[in-house]
Amino acid sequence: MKQDIRKLTPAQLKDWLVQHGEQGFRAKQIHEWLWKKSALSFDQMTNLSLPMRELLNNHFEIRPLNVATQQRSSDGTIKSSFRLFDGNLVEGVLIPALRNDDPDRMTACVSSQVGCSLTCKFCATGYMDRKRNLDAAEIYDQVVAIDRQAKENYGTSLSNIVYMGMGEPLLNYKNVMESVKLITSPEGLGMSPKRITVSTAGIAKMIKQLGDDQVKFNLALSLHAANDQKRDQIMPINESNTLEALGDALNYFYKKTGTRVTFEYILFYNFNDTLQDAKELWAFTKRVPAKVNIIEYNPIAEANFKNTDPQTLDKFAGFLESKGVTVNVRRSRGKDIDAACGQLAGKQ
Repeated sequence: MKQDIRKLTPAQLKDWLVQHGEQGFRAKQIHEWLWKKSALSFDQMTNLSLPMRELLNNHFEIRPLNVATQQRSSDGTIKSSFRLFDGNLVEGVLIPALRNDDPDRMTACVSSQVGCSLTCKFCATGYMDRKRNLDAAEIYDQVVAIDRQAKENYGTSLSNIVYMGMGEPLLNYKNVMESVKLITSPEGLGMSPKRITVSTAGIAKMIKQLGDDQVKFNLALSLHAANDQKRDQIMPINESNTLEALGDALNYFYKKTGTRVTFEYILFYNFNDTLQDAKELWAFTKRVPAKVNIIEYNPIAEANFKNTDPQTLDKFAGFLESKGVTVNVRRSRGKDIDAACGQLAGKQ
């Protein structure tokens, strides 16, 4: 099997070229074609000689990501099923701004794994097996493809990227970090890391690693309950990553990076939507500077959870706001095409 050329660093590619009698500076040209220009074949690299393109073709391959299916929601959201080189499928979503929102906001939601191993009870991906991690190029390619959709459908480029699709990003740490590096590099897409948010179900050890690496992107924690008993019921990862451990890790992350954390909180009817739950969430926000995104629940066939009622949501959010907590209520997008948060499942 030919080697995936995008797994080589620029230095490794340069060494390979020199070993095969080519000039080392060609590595920079090839790197630009692969990332900045997103070339899908060596034949597109027109500033390389034909013999050199043949040499690359004989030893390497570019493993493209292809759009298998595409659906458009009534609210303008576009969900894509991406087929990987080995036949596996992942999903990504383009989320345009609502009219009353920031009109320039255009968000890509990308996946980091094929399936997921965390079995969160309210998430469709959690009912799938984790088949494998995505490599950095496969994550990068989702962004490129969704950016192309933004330009074709809305005449504008992406403004934001969220790692909130299929999989747990911090269990694919190396490839996620490499993809962020490529997305933010001037030699890649050149996006600001402050426009990127990585969402985790809560892997305390890796949250501390983010702090040690002094990342510049934003971090969101899928919290959904601020006491261990309730969180254990819906998120089994909490049994080995308790709220105490997560609070310590998030505080460590904040001290290392200075970046305020976002807590994502789905209000489930008659489960985590009481005033007592709000008090527990308020107490947890004291552990680390944070804001709270209250997220609308999106039903899935595998679970029996229901969205809380509007009055309860207003009381819950109102209590937090009365205590000085920054609260945003996020309305779901793309529910009619199973593109909303928690609904991605790689369906064909």
